[in-house]
Amino acid sequence: MRIRIVDAFTDRPFAGNPAGVLLLDAFPGDDWLQNVAMEVNHAETAFAHPLSPGGEADWALRWFTPVAEVAMCGHATLATAHVLHSTGAHVGPARFATRSGVLVTTPAEDGSITMDFPTAPLTRVDVTEGVGEALGAAPLAAFDTGPNVGDLLVELADEKTVHALAPDLKALCAHSTRGVIATARAEDPARGYDFVSRCFFPNVGIDEDPVTGSAHTALAPYWSERLGRTGLTGLQASRRSGRVRTELRGDRTLLSGSAVTVIEGELLTPEPTH
Repeated sequence: MRIRIVDAFTDRPFAGNPAGVLLLDAFPGDDWLQNVAMEVNHAETAFAHPLSPGGEADWALRWFTPVAEVAMCGHATLATAHVLHSTGAHVGPARFATRSGVLVTTPAEDGSITMDFPTAPLTRVDVTEGVGEALGAAPLAAFDTGPNVGDLLVELADEKTVHALAPDLKALCAHSTRGVIATARAEDPARGYDFVSRCFFPNVGIDEDPVTGSAHTALAPYWSERLGRTGLTGLQASRRSGRVRTELRGDRTLLSGSAVTVIEGELLTPEPTH
């Protein structure tokens, strides 16, 4: 069984966010899926299998961190679409049946891929006691991002503050379902991005996610309202770093980026049979 490691939201190896991708004939038991994701030990591993023709989706898709299944993952969806198109397993737009509904990915001539995701509903919440201490910076505002994303979105004073964060990850666990998205306006939009972010997800076994597509379904509406434009580019300022182009379309958000396959190998532990 072929297994691939793909760097997503980047056009060069060893940057962006790595994801494992396996194309299967069907989903085996959850324990096997979770064990493979634990072995891969990246932020997410994606598992996909083809569906019967004529339905609302072409592929079934699930995402697992090393410790849990998640309801939405942007970079592993991008990685999966990249594998489908680069190997010829699928031609044209691909429709994925997921826990977040049907997600559509569309390849472009330049090799980039655009993903159609649900926009995260933002609800302003009080900054609870301890958030600033756990994060290492005082939030200007805080927002709940809804059940699909499950994060606390906080705006910080400036880009330098976001870059300098060194949070107490254990303390951060108490303040959201999945984790915390810290963001600020770009200091100099001439650098090619409009806002900056970092994402910490200790509740699902990810101390800091390198580049998070799902978080941008919340960042896109947040910054589009403040900057007065529907099309933006976000820089996720992790050590690996990556850029996500966003286009807000009401209750849907388009996320665009490139991906690179870095490793391709053979998984020697077969799927369990029933």
